[in-house]
Amino acid sequence: MTSKNFEDLIQEPLILQAIQDLGFTTPSDIQQQAIPEVLKGKDLRASAQTGTGKTAAFMLPALCRLLKKSSTRGPKILVLVPTRELAMQVVEETTKLSRHLRHITSVFICGGIPYHVQNRKLSRNFDILIATPGRLIECLEEKRIHLSNLEMLILDEADRMLDMGFIEPVEYIASMAPKSRQTLMFSATYDEKVLSLANSLLTNPTEIIVEKKAANYDLIEQHIHKTNNLEQKYKFLDEILSDPNIEKAIIFSSTQKQTEQIADKLCDGGRITAAALHGGMNQQQRTRTMKKIRNGDIKVIVATDVMSRGIDIPEVSHVINFDLPKTLDDYVHRIGRTGRAGAKGKAFSFASSRDYQMLDEVERFIDDPSDSSSKPQSRGRSRGRSRSRSPQPRRRSR
Repeated sequence: MTSKNFEDLIQEPLILQAIQDLGFTTPSDIQQQAIPEVLKGKDLRASAQTGTGKTAAFMLPALCRLLKKSSTRGPKILVLVPTRELAMQVVEETTKLSRHLRHITSVFICGGIPYHVQNRKLSRNFDILIATPGRLIECLEEKRIHLSNLEMLILDEADRMLDMGFIEPVEYIASMAPKSRQTLMFSATYDEKVLSLANSLLTNPTEIIVEKKAANYDLIEQHIHKTNNLEQKYKFLDEILSDPNIEKAIIFSSTQKQTEQIADKLCDGGRITAAALHGGMNQQQRTRTMKKIRNGDIKVIVATDVMSRGIDIPEVSHVINFDLPKTLDDYVHRIGRTGRAGAKGKAFSFASSRDYQMLDEVERFIDDPSDSSSKPQSRGRSRGRSRSRSPQPRRRSR
Protein backbone atom coordinates (compact mmCIF):
# COMPACT_ATOMS: atom_id res chain seq x y z
CA MET A 1 0.00 0.00 0.00
CA THR A 2 1.28 3.47 -0.84
CA SER A 3 -1.30 5.68 0.88
CA LYS A 4 -1.16 6.13 4.64
CA ASN A 5 -4.06 8.50 5.31
CA PHE A 6 -7.20 9.89 3.70
CA GLU A 7 -5.45 13.16 2.73
CA ASP A 8 -3.40 11.10 0.25
CA LEU A 9 -6.61 9.92 -1.42
CA ILE A 10 -9.13 12.76 -1.10
CA GLN A 11 -8.47 16.46 -1.66
CA GLU A 12 -11.97 17.77 -0.88
CA PRO A 13 -11.90 19.61 2.51
CA LEU A 14 -15.58 19.09 3.34
CA ILE A 15 -15.37 15.34 2.71
CA LEU A 16 -12.16 15.10 4.74
CA GLN A 17 -13.94 16.94 7.56
CA ALA A 18 -16.71 14.35 7.59
CA ILE A 19 -14.13 11.54 7.67
CA GLN A 20 -12.43 13.23 10.60
CA ASP A 21 -15.77 13.71 12.39
CA LEU A 22 -16.36 9.96 12.13
CA GLY A 23 -13.00 9.24 13.72
CA PHE A 24 -11.52 7.50 10.68
CA THR A 25 -7.76 7.92 10.35
CA THR A 26 -6.35 5.17 8.13
CA PRO A 27 -8.05 3.94 4.96
CA SER A 28 -8.79 0.22 4.78
CA ASP A 29 -7.16 -1.97 2.12
CA ILE A 30 -10.13 -1.76 -0.23
CA GLN A 31 -10.33 2.03 0.21
CA GLN A 32 -6.63 2.53 -0.50
CA GLN A 33 -6.83 0.47 -3.67
CA ALA A 34 -10.25 1.47 -5.01
CA ILE A 35 -10.52 5.22 -4.40
CA PRO A 36 -7.63 6.31 -6.69
CA GLU A 37 -8.91 4.11 -9.53
CA VAL A 38 -12.48 5.35 -9.24
CA LEU A 39 -11.30 8.97 -9.16
CA LYS A 40 -9.47 8.29 -12.45
CA GLY A 41 -12.85 7.37 -13.94
CA LYS A 42 -12.04 3.69 -14.41
CA ASP A 43 -14.52 0.84 -14.18
CA LEU A 44 -13.84 -1.39 -11.20
CA ARG A 45 -14.26 -5.06 -10.35
CA ALA A 46 -13.55 -5.52 -6.66
CA SER A 47 -13.65 -8.57 -4.43
CA ALA A 48 -14.18 -7.63 -0.79
CA GLN A 49 -16.11 -8.96 2.17
CA THR A 50 -18.67 -7.23 4.37
CA GLY A 51 -16.97 -5.13 7.05
CA THR A 52 -13.93 -4.15 4.93
CA GLY A 53 -15.04 -0.54 4.39
CA LYS A 54 -16.22 -1.04 0.82
CA THR A 55 -19.17 1.35 1.12
CA ALA A 56 -16.81 4.26 1.75
CA ALA A 57 -14.54 2.88 -0.99
CA PHE A 58 -17.19 3.68 -3.59
CA MET A 59 -19.11 6.49 -1.90
CA LEU A 60 -16.14 8.78 -1.16
CA PRO A 61 -15.05 9.06 -4.82
CA ALA A 62 -18.71 9.27 -5.87
CA LEU A 63 -19.16 12.31 -3.62
CA CYS A 64 -15.98 13.85 -5.03
CA ARG A 65 -17.46 13.45 -8.50
CA LEU A 66 -20.69 15.15 -7.46
CA LEU A 67 -18.82 18.20 -6.23
CA LYS A 68 -18.24 18.97 -9.89
CA LYS A 69 -21.71 20.47 -9.95
CA SER A 70 -24.07 19.38 -12.70
CA SER A 71 -27.39 21.05 -13.49
CA THR A 72 -28.98 17.93 -14.94
CA ARG A 73 -31.97 16.34 -13.26
CA GLY A 74 -32.25 12.76 -12.15
CA PRO A 75 -29.74 10.66 -10.26
CA LYS A 76 -26.07 10.93 -11.18
CA ILE A 77 -25.05 8.06 -8.90
CA LEU A 78 -27.00 4.79 -8.60
CA VAL A 79 -26.12 2.23 -5.91
CA LEU A 80 -27.88 -1.06 -6.54
CA VAL A 81 -28.11 -3.43 -3.56
CA PRO A 82 -29.86 -6.79 -3.04
CA THR A 83 -31.78 -6.12 0.20
CA ARG A 84 -33.58 -3.41 2.12
CA GLU A 85 -31.23 -3.76 5.07
CA LEU A 86 -28.14 -3.22 2.95
CA ALA A 87 -29.83 -0.23 1.32
CA MET A 88 -30.40 1.28 4.76
CA GLN A 89 -26.76 0.73 5.71
CA VAL A 90 -25.57 2.45 2.53
CA VAL A 91 -27.97 5.34 3.17
CA GLU A 92 -26.72 5.70 6.73
CA GLU A 93 -23.06 5.81 5.70
CA THR A 94 -23.77 8.12 2.77
CA THR A 95 -25.54 10.54 5.11
CA LYS A 96 -22.53 10.58 7.43
CA LEU A 97 -19.98 11.04 4.67
CA SER A 98 -21.96 13.84 2.98
CA ARG A 99 -22.93 15.65 6.19
CA HIS A 100 -21.09 18.85 5.17
CA LEU A 101 -22.23 18.75 1.53
CA ARG A 102 -25.56 20.47 1.93
CA HIS A 103 -26.36 20.67 -1.78
CA ILE A 104 -25.93 16.91 -2.38
CA THR A 105 -29.07 14.89 -1.77
CA SER A 106 -29.80 11.18 -1.75
CA VAL A 107 -32.92 9.02 -1.92
CA PHE A 108 -33.43 5.33 -1.31
CA ILE A 109 -36.24 3.14 -2.58
CA CYS A 110 -36.97 -0.49 -1.82
CA GLY A 111 -39.82 -2.86 -1.16
CA GLY A 112 -41.76 -2.11 2.00
CA ILE A 113 -41.69 1.67 1.68
CA PRO A 114 -45.21 3.06 1.19
CA TYR A 115 -45.67 4.29 -2.37
CA HIS A 116 -46.88 7.74 -1.35
CA VAL A 117 -43.72 8.26 0.73
CA GLN A 118 -41.53 7.00 -2.09
CA ASN A 119 -43.23 9.12 -4.74
CA ARG A 120 -42.89 12.24 -2.60
CA LYS A 121 -39.12 11.66 -2.40
CA LEU A 122 -38.83 11.02 -6.11
CA SER A 123 -40.68 14.22 -7.00
CA ARG A 124 -37.67 16.25 -5.85
CA ASN A 125 -34.33 16.56 -7.58
CA PHE A 126 -31.64 14.33 -6.08
CA ASP A 127 -28.10 13.24 -6.86
CA ILE A 128 -27.72 9.76 -5.36
CA LEU A 129 -30.21 6.91 -5.66
CA ILE A 130 -29.83 3.80 -3.50
CA ALA A 131 -32.23 1.05 -4.57
CA THR A 132 -33.11 -2.61 -4.71
CA PRO A 133 -33.66 -4.00 -8.23
CA GLY A 134 -37.35 -4.90 -7.97
CA ARG A 135 -38.61 -1.55 -6.75
CA LEU A 136 -36.33 0.39 -9.11
CA ILE A 137 -37.71 -1.45 -12.14
CA GLU A 138 -41.24 -0.57 -11.05
CA CYS A 139 -40.26 3.10 -10.92
CA LEU A 140 -38.52 2.94 -14.30
CA GLU A 141 -41.53 1.31 -15.94
CA GLU A 142 -43.84 3.91 -14.39
CA LYS A 143 -41.40 6.63 -15.58
CA ARG A 144 -41.00 8.02 -12.07
CA ILE A 145 -37.23 7.75 -12.49
CA HIS A 146 -35.05 8.10 -15.55
CA LEU A 147 -31.38 7.17 -15.74
CA SER A 148 -30.45 9.18 -18.84
CA ASN A 149 -28.13 11.42 -16.81
CA LEU A 150 -26.54 8.66 -14.74
CA GLU A 151 -22.77 9.06 -14.42
CA MET A 152 -21.90 6.15 -12.10
CA LEU A 153 -23.53 2.74 -11.58
CA ILE A 154 -22.44 0.83 -8.47
CA LEU A 155 -23.38 -2.81 -7.91
CA ASP A 156 -22.89 -3.77 -4.26
CA GLU A 157 -22.99 -7.44 -3.17
CA ALA A 158 -23.32 -8.53 -6.81
CA ASP A 159 -23.04 -12.22 -5.94
CA ARG A 160 -26.01 -11.96 -3.59
CA MET A 161 -28.09 -10.17 -6.21
CA LEU A 162 -27.53 -13.05 -8.62
CA ASP A 163 -28.19 -15.65 -5.91
CA MET A 164 -31.54 -13.95 -5.33
CA GLY A 165 -32.43 -14.16 -9.03
CA PHE A 166 -31.80 -10.53 -9.97
CA ILE A 167 -29.54 -11.06 -13.00
CA GLU A 168 -32.17 -10.01 -15.57
CA PRO A 169 -33.36 -6.99 -13.52
CA VAL A 170 -29.73 -5.83 -13.13
CA GLU A 171 -29.10 -6.19 -16.86
CA TYR A 172 -32.30 -4.29 -17.64
CA ILE A 173 -31.42 -1.45 -15.26
CA ALA A 174 -27.92 -1.18 -16.74
CA SER A 175 -29.40 -1.01 -20.24
CA MET A 176 -31.42 2.06 -19.22
CA ALA A 177 -28.25 3.98 -18.25
CA PRO A 178 -25.86 5.72 -20.67
CA LYS A 179 -23.11 3.51 -22.07
CA SER A 180 -20.65 6.25 -21.16
CA ARG A 181 -21.30 5.74 -17.44
CA GLN A 182 -18.65 4.52 -15.01
CA THR A 183 -19.50 1.12 -13.51
CA LEU A 184 -18.22 -0.33 -10.24
CA MET A 185 -18.90 -3.90 -9.12
CA PHE A 186 -18.29 -5.16 -5.59
CA SER A 187 -18.75 -8.83 -4.73
CA ALA A 188 -17.52 -11.19 -2.03
CA THR A 189 -17.11 -13.95 -4.62
CA TYR A 190 -16.86 -14.17 -8.40
CA ASP A 191 -18.25 -17.40 -9.82
CA GLU A 192 -19.00 -17.91 -13.52
CA LYS A 193 -22.34 -16.07 -13.35
CA VAL A 194 -20.91 -13.02 -11.59
CA LEU A 195 -17.90 -12.91 -13.93
CA SER A 196 -20.21 -13.15 -16.94
CA LEU A 197 -22.24 -10.20 -15.65
CA ALA A 198 -19.05 -8.23 -14.95
CA ASN A 199 -17.79 -8.86 -18.47
CA SER A 200 -21.05 -7.61 -19.97
CA LEU A 201 -21.28 -4.44 -17.86
CA LEU A 202 -17.68 -3.32 -17.26
CA THR A 203 -15.24 -1.81 -19.75
CA ASN A 204 -11.55 -2.57 -19.19
CA PRO A 205 -12.04 -2.65 -15.42
CA THR A 206 -9.35 -2.38 -12.79
CA GLU A 207 -9.44 -5.59 -10.74
CA ILE A 208 -8.96 -5.45 -6.99
CA ILE A 209 -8.91 -8.40 -4.60
CA VAL A 210 -8.87 -7.87 -0.85
CA GLU A 211 -8.13 -11.23 0.69
CA LYS A 212 -9.81 -12.41 3.84
CA LYS A 213 -7.28 -12.39 6.66
CA ALA A 214 -6.98 -15.96 7.85
CA ALA A 215 -5.26 -14.75 11.01
CA ASN A 216 -8.66 -13.69 12.32
CA TYR A 217 -9.65 -17.33 12.78
CA ASP A 218 -6.84 -17.76 15.29
CA LEU A 219 -8.73 -15.27 17.46
CA ILE A 220 -11.95 -17.30 17.33
CA GLU A 221 -12.37 -20.07 19.87
CA GLN A 222 -14.54 -22.63 18.09
CA HIS A 223 -16.62 -25.27 19.89
CA ILE A 224 -18.89 -28.07 18.71
CA HIS A 225 -21.68 -29.46 20.91
CA LYS A 226 -23.35 -32.69 19.87
CA THR A 227 -27.09 -32.59 20.55
CA ASN A 228 -29.82 -35.19 20.39
CA ASN A 229 -32.91 -32.99 20.54
CA LEU A 230 -34.24 -29.44 20.66
CA GLU A 231 -34.39 -29.40 24.45
CA GLN A 232 -30.67 -30.10 24.63
CA LYS A 233 -29.96 -27.26 22.20
CA TYR A 234 -31.82 -24.81 24.42
CA LYS A 235 -29.94 -26.10 27.46
CA PHE A 236 -26.58 -25.46 25.78
CA LEU A 237 -27.82 -22.08 24.57
CA ASP A 238 -28.81 -21.02 28.06
CA GLU A 239 -25.42 -22.03 29.43
CA ILE A 240 -23.53 -20.14 26.71
CA LEU A 241 -25.59 -16.97 27.10
CA SER A 242 -25.07 -16.95 30.87
CA ASP A 243 -21.48 -15.86 30.20
CA PRO A 244 -21.18 -12.32 31.65
CA ASN A 245 -18.48 -11.48 29.09
CA ILE A 246 -20.89 -11.54 26.15
CA GLU A 247 -20.96 -8.14 24.46
CA LYS A 248 -23.23 -9.04 21.56
CA ALA A 249 -24.22 -12.44 20.16
CA ILE A 250 -25.63 -13.65 16.86
CA ILE A 251 -27.57 -16.92 16.78
CA PHE A 252 -28.02 -18.46 13.34
CA SER A 253 -31.13 -20.52 12.65
CA SER A 254 -32.21 -22.27 9.47
CA THR A 255 -35.82 -21.03 9.34
CA GLN A 256 -37.71 -17.79 9.86
CA LYS A 257 -40.18 -19.45 12.22
CA GLN A 258 -37.41 -20.80 14.43
CA THR A 259 -35.70 -17.40 14.71
CA GLU A 260 -38.93 -16.05 16.19
CA GLN A 261 -39.28 -19.01 18.56
CA ILE A 262 -35.69 -18.70 19.82
CA ALA A 263 -35.95 -14.94 20.31
CA ASP A 264 -39.27 -15.27 22.19
CA LYS A 265 -37.88 -18.01 24.43
CA LEU A 266 -34.79 -15.96 25.27
CA CYS A 267 -36.87 -12.89 26.12
CA ASP A 268 -39.09 -14.84 28.53
CA GLY A 269 -38.25 -13.70 32.02
CA GLY A 270 -36.57 -10.51 30.84
CA ARG A 271 -33.01 -11.69 31.50
CA ILE A 272 -31.88 -11.37 27.87
CA THR A 273 -32.75 -8.73 25.26
CA ALA A 274 -33.13 -10.61 21.99
CA ALA A 275 -34.76 -10.04 18.61
CA ALA A 276 -35.33 -12.01 15.44
CA LEU A 277 -34.16 -10.75 12.06
CA HIS A 278 -35.44 -12.47 8.92
CA GLY A 279 -36.85 -11.82 5.47
CA GLY A 280 -40.45 -12.43 6.52
CA MET A 281 -40.55 -9.28 8.64
CA ASN A 282 -42.09 -6.15 7.15
CA GLN A 283 -40.03 -3.02 6.52
CA GLN A 284 -41.15 -1.25 9.69
CA GLN A 285 -40.27 -4.22 11.89
CA ARG A 286 -36.85 -4.66 10.33
CA THR A 287 -36.04 -0.96 10.53
CA ARG A 288 -37.03 -0.87 14.19
CA THR A 289 -34.94 -3.96 14.97
CA MET A 290 -31.85 -2.67 13.16
CA LYS A 291 -32.12 0.65 15.01
CA LYS A 292 -32.24 -1.16 18.36
CA ILE A 293 -29.24 -3.28 17.37
CA ARG A 294 -27.18 -0.24 16.42
CA ASN A 295 -28.21 1.61 19.59
CA GLY A 296 -27.11 -1.34 21.74
CA ASP A 297 -30.63 -2.03 23.04
CA ILE A 298 -30.47 -5.64 21.81
CA LYS A 299 -27.79 -8.02 23.02
CA VAL A 300 -28.72 -11.16 21.08
CA ILE A 301 -29.73 -11.23 17.39
CA VAL A 302 -31.37 -14.39 16.04
CA ALA A 303 -31.06 -14.42 12.26
CA THR A 304 -31.23 -16.49 9.10
CA ASP A 305 -28.26 -16.61 6.72
CA VAL A 306 -30.08 -14.71 3.98
CA MET A 307 -31.02 -11.94 6.36
CA SER A 308 -27.59 -11.55 7.92
CA ARG A 309 -25.45 -11.42 4.79
CA GLY A 310 -24.35 -7.90 3.96
CA ILE A 311 -25.37 -6.50 7.36
CA ASP A 312 -22.41 -5.26 9.36
CA ILE A 313 -23.01 -5.71 13.09
CA PRO A 314 -20.02 -4.51 15.14
CA GLU A 315 -18.68 -5.81 18.46
CA VAL A 316 -19.99 -9.37 18.14
CA SER A 317 -18.26 -11.47 20.78
CA HIS A 318 -20.19 -14.73 20.31
CA VAL A 319 -21.60 -16.58 17.30
CA ILE A 320 -23.90 -19.55 17.87
CA ASN A 321 -24.94 -21.94 15.11
CA PHE A 322 -28.24 -23.24 16.47
CA ASP A 323 -28.35 -25.20 13.22
CA LEU A 324 -25.25 -26.07 11.23
CA PRO A 325 -25.18 -24.35 7.83
CA LYS A 326 -25.35 -26.32 4.60
CA THR A 327 -21.91 -25.32 3.32
CA LEU A 328 -18.48 -24.65 4.79
CA ASP A 329 -18.45 -21.21 3.13
CA ASP A 330 -21.55 -20.30 5.11
CA TYR A 331 -19.90 -21.58 8.31
CA VAL A 332 -16.81 -19.47 7.68
CA HIS A 333 -18.96 -16.42 6.90
CA ARG A 334 -20.99 -16.91 10.08
CA ILE A 335 -18.08 -17.24 12.50
CA GLY A 336 -16.33 -14.35 10.74
CA ARG A 337 -18.85 -12.09 12.44
CA THR A 338 -16.69 -12.26 15.55
CA GLY A 339 -12.91 -12.02 16.08
CA ARG A 340 -12.69 -8.73 14.16
CA ALA A 341 -10.32 -5.78 14.57
CA GLY A 342 -7.97 -7.78 16.79
CA ALA A 343 -10.67 -8.76 19.29
CA LYS A 344 -11.11 -12.36 20.42
CA GLY A 345 -14.39 -14.16 19.84
CA LYS A 346 -16.16 -17.44 20.44
CA ALA A 347 -18.17 -19.61 18.05
CA PHE A 348 -20.43 -22.48 19.16
CA SER A 349 -22.09 -24.98 16.84
CA PHE A 350 -24.85 -27.44 17.71
CA ALA A 351 -24.69 -30.64 15.65
CA SER A 352 -26.97 -33.65 15.50
CA SER A 353 -26.42 -37.07 13.96
CA ARG A 354 -27.95 -35.78 10.70
CA ASP A 355 -25.12 -33.26 10.36
CA TYR A 356 -22.31 -35.83 10.06
CA GLN A 357 -21.09 -34.69 6.63
CA MET A 358 -21.09 -30.98 7.42
CA LEU A 359 -19.62 -31.70 10.82
CA ASP A 360 -16.62 -33.44 9.25
CA GLU A 361 -15.93 -30.37 7.11
CA VAL A 362 -16.27 -28.01 10.05
CA GLU A 363 -13.93 -30.09 12.20
CA ARG A 364 -11.33 -30.12 9.45
CA PHE A 365 -11.61 -26.34 9.14
CA ILE A 366 -11.14 -25.93 12.90
CA ASP A 367 -7.99 -28.04 12.70
CA ASP A 368 -6.70 -26.18 9.62
CA PRO A 369 -8.49 -22.97 8.51
CA SER A 370 -6.34 -22.78 5.37
CA ASP A 371 -7.90 -26.05 4.15
CA SER A 372 -11.40 -24.64 3.70
CA SER A 373 -11.94 -26.40 0.36
CA SER A 374 -11.29 -29.91 1.62
CA LYS A 375 -13.76 -32.68 0.87
CA PRO A 376 -15.83 -34.36 3.57
CA GLN A 377 -14.19 -37.27 5.34
CA SER A 378 -15.76 -40.61 6.13
CA ARG A 379 -18.31 -40.97 8.85
CA GLY A 380 -16.04 -43.14 10.96
CA ARG A 381 -13.97 -40.46 12.67
CA SER A 382 -14.69 -39.33 16.20
CA ARG A 383 -16.76 -36.17 16.51
CA GLY A 384 -17.23 -36.04 20.24
CA ARG A 385 -14.80 -33.23 21.07
CA SER A 386 -15.23 -29.52 21.43
CA ARG A 387 -12.43 -28.06 19.34
CA SER A 388 -10.75 -24.72 19.81
CA ARG A 389 -8.54 -22.55 17.66
CA SER A 390 -7.54 -20.41 20.63
CA PRO A 391 -4.27 -20.95 22.49
CA GLN A 392 -6.29 -22.46 25.34
CA PRO A 393 -6.41 -26.23 25.94
CA ARG A 394 -9.06 -28.09 23.97
CA ARG A 395 -12.14 -29.01 25.89
CA ARG A 396 -14.41 -31.99 25.73
CA SER A 397 -17.95 -31.38 24.59
CA ARG A 398 -20.86 -32.45 26.66
